[in-house]
Amino acid sequence: MGIVAGLDSSPDFTRIVVCDTDTGAVLRQGYAPHPVDTPEGAGTGAGRASDVDPQAWLLSLGEAAGGGLLEGVQAIGVSAQQNALVPLDAQGNTVRPAMVGGDKRAQVAAADLLDALGGREAWAQAVGCVPQAAQPVTKLRWLAKTEPENARRTAVLLQAHDWLVWQLLGRPVRRTTDRGGASGTGYWSAATGGYRPDLVELALGHQVMLPEVIGPSDAAGTTPEGLLISAGTGETMAAAFGLGLGFGDAVVSLGASGSVMAVHPEALADPSGMITSLADATGMHLPVVTTLNAVRTLRGTAELLGLADLESLSDLAMKSTPGSHGLVMLPYLEGERTPNLPHTAGTLAGLRRESMRAEHLARASFEGMLCGLADALDVLRGRGVEVRRVFLLGGAAELPAVQAAAPMLFGAQVVVPQPADYAAIGAARQAAWALGVSQGTLDPRTPPVWQGAAAQVLEPGDELAVGQAVRQQYVSVREQTHPGAFRA
Repeated sequence: MGIVAGLDSSPDFTRIVVCDTDTGAVLRQGYAPHPVDTPEGAGTGAGRASDVDPQAWLLSLGEAAGGGLLEGVQAIGVSAQQNALVPLDAQGNTVRPAMVGGDKRAQVAAADLLDALGGREAWAQAVGCVPQAAQPVTKLRWLAKTEPENARRTAVLLQAHDWLVWQLLGRPVRRTTDRGGASGTGYWSAATGGYRPDLVELALGHQVMLPEVIGPSDAAGTTPEGLLISAGTGETMAAAFGLGLGFGDAVVSLGASGSVMAVHPEALADPSGMITSLADATGMHLPVVTTLNAVRTLRGTAELLGLADLESLSDLAMKSTPGSHGLVMLPYLEGERTPNLPHTAGTLAGLRRESMRAEHLARASFEGMLCGLADALDVLRGRGVEVRRVFLLGGAAELPAVQAAAPMLFGAQVVVPQPADYAAIGAARQAAWALGVSQGTLDPRTPPVWQGAAAQVLEPGDELAVGQAVRQQYVSVREQTHPGAFRA
């Protein structure tokens, strides 16, 4: 019996939930924005980024925890934005502001690193992912090329959750991270469970100190006041843990871009680079496939049709029928990662006099977005990942047109959880696990069982055959327009 807290430091704000250790029920909540001007889209994969003073994260943490929010709390877990690189000097001071988000400055550096190791397959085999502009390893290369003096001063590398845990513990000599956070760096392998210091040197030009990777139920330490701090993890892993994902579960996240991930017992090395092999917060693995075009497809269509919002686009789409009267949209508006078509554009096919109506175009935008994400799901299925049900996240998951089409196009039960701070809840669940292990009441291999997320459950039912026909219509257009895109 007791209470624990989960802290989620996102790109724009800090959220804190205080939970009952036994049930996971949220008892209290706190919120505060970061006191910085962060560009829209920073940290969301939207391709924009900024430099942020990490002290801003501490300031909003303090504000969110105000009013006695943490009174009686026995342990804290920390979730934070991924890919935020915090370079420290030998004294533990920040060398420069943290580099956060999908950093376009680092795109050339990503290409450099790709060539330096011998291509996509070499990276996939080494660390389970191919360098992208957002990843810490790529930011290190950018730092070495662009700010060589700062690169030379860099002696320690932390990510956002590592840095926050270290601060909460009073900046001890020992610095820690977890498998989930480490797996996104580009210099730690989920398959081997070890760092690749040679890749850090390849990127930065010299060796540095890297945080110790501790187990999912281990404690990072105890504050001077006796508060236990768990390992912490990245936001993606914390949200998966907060949702209570298990084998057979996948998550489709609808942001401007999209992502598909699933729980799997082993790391997946993918020579094509479409799968990023991340570790989760429980000791398992989270293979992730990303698409560049999700809700931006809907927003673009709404603007084209002169509609004020996505709700209006959904209402219009519901006046059409599955298959959009033969209209097919390949939603590659920003190029695409899955399949790997970085320089392509979107396609609208099947134009006939009877299909040239606003409602059919609206429906085609929803079907195109979801078929693109179904392609990403199939990449995982093709590697032996079981998908029995799909958790659909993001504001667009509430739209009737999404809910009508998703089960039949994904070919699986679709679960739409009620909006909640799942990353913060996952961090709190991790804190409860570490606390229970430290007290001898929980098994270090088995996390506490908390009540599942309240959710709406949608079944494909009789529409499954219709969905397969719509998918086939989409695949035919994709193959005609980009032959062999998934075999390249």
